[in-house]
Amino acid sequence: MASELERLVAEELAVPVDPRVAAMAAAVAARHGAASRTVLFYGSCLREKQLDGLMLDFYLIVSDYCAAYDKRWMARANALIPPNVFPFQHDGLAAKYAVLSEPDFHRLNGPETRNVSVWARFAQPSRLVWAAGDVARDAAITAVARAAPTLLGAAGRVQGEAALDWWRRAFSLTYSAELRAERKGRSGSVIDANCKRYELFSAPAAAAIEPGAASGGWARRRIEGKALSVIRLAKASATYAGGADYIVWKINRHAGTDFALKPWQRRHPLLGAISLLPRLLRSGAIR
Repeated sequence: MASELERLVAEELAVPVDPRVAAMAAAVAARHGAASRTVLFYGSCLREKQLDGLMLDFYLIVSDYCAAYDKRWMARANALIPPNVFPFQHDGLAAKYAVLSEPDFHRLNGPETRNVSVWARFAQPSRLVWAAGDVARDAAITAVARAAPTLLGAAGRVQGEAALDWWRRAFSLTYSAELRAERKGRSGSVIDANCKRYELFSAPAAAAIEPGAASGGWARRRIEGKALSVIRLAKASATYAGGADYIVWKINRHAGTDFALKPWQRRHPLLGAISLLPRLLRSGAIR
């Protein structure tokens, strides 16, 4: 029998989306054939009615990395440093999608990983916009339902802390554990944009925190998380066409900056992206 949290997650994942989003998700799934299990839509574009000119965010969940790719090195890269990220265009919309296997998606939403990148995102609202069938859909619901308890459990609750403040502090901690191109206060605005949702999820998520889940350890999470962000950036130079341009576009959009790439940085995206890091850190565009 599904828990109260799983019921809430299932209802949220089933909320209808713009038909163009659903069509794009189906096209993403078709790109990887029979390996595709589910496609999830997440991120700030969930709150946008006008999608033109934006970069939509998807996760493609596959049965197996080897089955998802024609090239063996792509499968190995995805398994070694998940996820792989790819640009995608369909029906006039632009997107990027990240690829995870079902086992990795389940694991990375849970407390067995210190890395925040998956569970911090899926503790927020998302939509399940394509599924290969009911079994795949149920597996995605189970995995996503692990995210909010993992987030709150990792933050730990301060005595007397209000539920929404717990969420705000938890998201603030996750933002500090990655290289993020976000304005200060972004973690709080995530909650403020949908307070009723987080109030509704609070008690079921707290009740679902796994026994023995450890809070704290954020200094280590920050060191490992920022290092992993740089490694993923390096990997993206091989898997993501135009990745350096996308990185700069996203930084400018979220941080309100006006960085521009030089021609040599486009020709050598890995070196270009790395060369930007000191300037971005000094300016506070990424933290």
